[in-house]
Amino acid sequence: MIRLMAILLAVTSIVGCTTAPPKNLDNVCEIFEEKRGWYKDARKSSRRWGTSIPVMMSFIYQESAFKARARPPRTKILWVLPGPRPASAFGYAQATNETWAGYKKSTGSWGADRSDFDDAIDFIGWYNDQSHRRNKISKNDAYHLYLAYHEGQGGFAKKTFAKKKWLKDVARKLSDRANSYTQQLNGCEKKLGRGWFLRIFS
Repeated sequence: MIRLMAILLAVTSIVGCTTAPPKNLDNVCEIFEEKRGWYKDARKSSRRWGTSIPVMMSFIYQESAFKARARPPRTKILWVLPGPRPASAFGYAQATNETWAGYKKSTGSWGADRSDFDDAIDFIGWYNDQSHRRNKISKNDAYHLYLAYHEGQGGFAKKTFAKKKWLKDVARKLSDRANSYTQQLNGCEKKLGRGWFLRIFS
């Protein structure tokens, strides 16, 4: 019994370490310093799809606050009882079941998991590429990219966001964060690109 409890505690500890969000979400350099491997994943997605790292990281901040298994809060039944969730959104990027399935089919990434950072940030790069192709949005226009991300390609084309002041306010805050992340990354990216062994001696 004691041995079983020890195993369960060890597993819980490992899961907690792999899914815990970064300590300081306001500094992208500190995020990449803490979460080793994330910078490489973000750079790979940026090179593949063309959206800058700060823009993609600001999307994840907004969507899930870097929580691997984030879900929308449940609705309330009679203001008290927990009801169903309003959408199937899940993971770092809060991708819905349908959109995630479209991503896997389009890219051939059949084993992609919404709770894996590398898959989630690649998804964001892919979706922004779709926004560029279908709605002619610049790949680094964080404001309009997020509106398309939230409303869907068809919704953006129909300007369903036009009367949603709250959504446009969110998109502006996201754009401001992307600008802040850009300034921060400009000061640390060279060091991040050196690799962990070389950085020990820098």
